[in-house]
Amino acid sequence: MRQWRTIALDRDGRTLHARIAAPDEAAVARLLRRSGAVPLEIKADRQGVFGFAVGDALSRAELSLVLRELATMLGAGQDLDHALQFLQQTAPRSRVRRVMAQVHEEIRNGASLAAAMAMQPRSFSRLVIGMVRGGEAGGALAVTLDRLAALTEAQQALATTIQSALIYPALLVVAAIGAISLLLVQILPQFVPLFEQNGAALPASTRFLLDAGEMVGRIWPWALLGVLAVLMACRLALRRPGIRLAVDRLVLRLPLIGYLQREILAARLCRSLGTLLQNGVSLVPTLAIVREVLGNAAAMQALDRATEAARDGAGLSGALAASGIFPERTVHLLRLGEETAKLASVALRAAEIHEEAARVTTQRLTALLTPAITIVMGAVIAGIVSSLLLAMLSLNDLAQ
Repeated sequence: MRQWRTIALDRDGRTLHARIAAPDEAAVARLLRRSGAVPLEIKADRQGVFGFAVGDALSRAELSLVLRELATMLGAGQDLDHALQFLQQTAPRSRVRRVMAQVHEEIRNGASLAAAMAMQPRSFSRLVIGMVRGGEAGGALAVTLDRLAALTEAQQALATTIQSALIYPALLVVAAIGAISLLLVQILPQFVPLFEQNGAALPASTRFLLDAGEMVGRIWPWALLGVLAVLMACRLALRRPGIRLAVDRLVLRLPLIGYLQREILAARLCRSLGTLLQNGVSLVPTLAIVREVLGNAAAMQALDRATEAARDGAGLSGALAASGIFPERTVHLLRLGEETAKLASVALRAAEIHEEAARVTTQRLTALLTPAITIVMGAVIAGIVSSLLLAMLSLNDLAQ
């Protein structure tokens, strides 16, 4: 998907400025006409090096802060104009101030909050924009923002838990690579002059490690460039729908990581579904918005089929069960919500269950990774030290 800057006329003849994510210019024009707007200008958004988008974008934590503060101020009786002005003055980062200044400017030009947010698609997702639009239409913007803040805070808490749990294993890997590289490149070569002066041959294991260290010292810049090239090629390849779908399906089949990914997907689905339904959005538009927050092509495809089933009057849970993507617990709870006409509340309860399951799985994964990395690192370092000791003993034998 590429980002496009558009200028269009709405049904009332007002000029609209927006950024739209779409594969090509024709798709952008179709989206605008479908919404009742007449496209005047469509330009590709600026892209950075290697296709990375350029511009301000709020992080998930910054978005949570903005939504929570807006909900608090509007709930306390503050008007939107002053609430946004206060946000610009008190925001901890300049990026947040710039984004909110742009939103504030659009509102002063007559746009609604949802329309102003839609002009910042890298900061505000379709889910946020859709809920804000519904809240404005229903006269319950403060309540809607409060629910949105709760949703983003829950998503941020889950992401933070997973990231924090993986920091220690990542540091262990870096430390292991550094220690092994130091031994191979700096420590071992110091023994070579001793053997050359005494006319002795190095032990085979020591010679092997010396050759390995020499190779590492010689090729590491090219190896680093190669890794970066591979990562960039993978990034470009994953933009192709077929490759992305195959990779996402493969990830879901992995033994432990696949289970964790399914729990995270179920938590995202249920949390977003329950929040939107609770806010008064009907099921089919809700599923179209939820699709954008899943982040997994296989899950998105499954939800597309579920959306078609819901549009035809069939149940949501049956189509999700047929996909085999989401856990059985998800399907069972959503079926219960459909049967009792309490889908929103049951979905939110299911989200809490899946978020807790994802936290527990992450802790177990970390508990397995940490000793495994430690054992491997210890074994490699022990092998290098043993080779050093063997070389020293051979020198001692030669001296005697």
